[in-house]
Amino acid sequence: MSETPSVPSPHPFDVDTFLTRPLVARVATTNPSGAPTVRPVWFLWEEGVLWWLTGEYAVMAEHLQRDPRAAVVVDTCDLERMEFLQVIMRGTAQVAPFDRALAGRKLRRYLGEDESTWHPDFHHFADDARLVRLVPERIVAKDLSKTMP
Repeated sequence: MSETPSVPSPHPFDVDTFLTRPLVARVATTNPSGAPTVRPVWFLWEEGVLWWLTGEYAVMAEHLQRDPRAAVVVDTCDLERMEFLQVIMRGTAQVAPFDRALAGRKLRRYLGEDESTWHPDFHHFADDARLVRLVPERIVAKDLSKTMP
């Protein structure tokens, strides 16, 4: 009976587990003049795809229609535990039709399972709400954490 040797992860920590935490992603796109623009977003990471909401209230959809390239960073800066983790990704983003179930899964990560406790603003989505789908072409994960003396 032969055993398959375990393949070490190319990342210093479990990226999938890290991205299930209710952290904020900062998404970089380019504006019409070609300058970088960064926006913080709540996100959902499912099956290797990063999702976030957008709509007419944001210029991000316009930026991505013109130039779908995007870069994203999700990180921690926990001074109490000295945890400094980073996930940096880039890829091509697509604006997609709104999916209420997916949007609900994203909101439950941040607001909790009990929707009755949510602020009323989170119970309704704008008529023009859409999702952005990013399948990363490259992911870099860094663990810059420090050990306590």
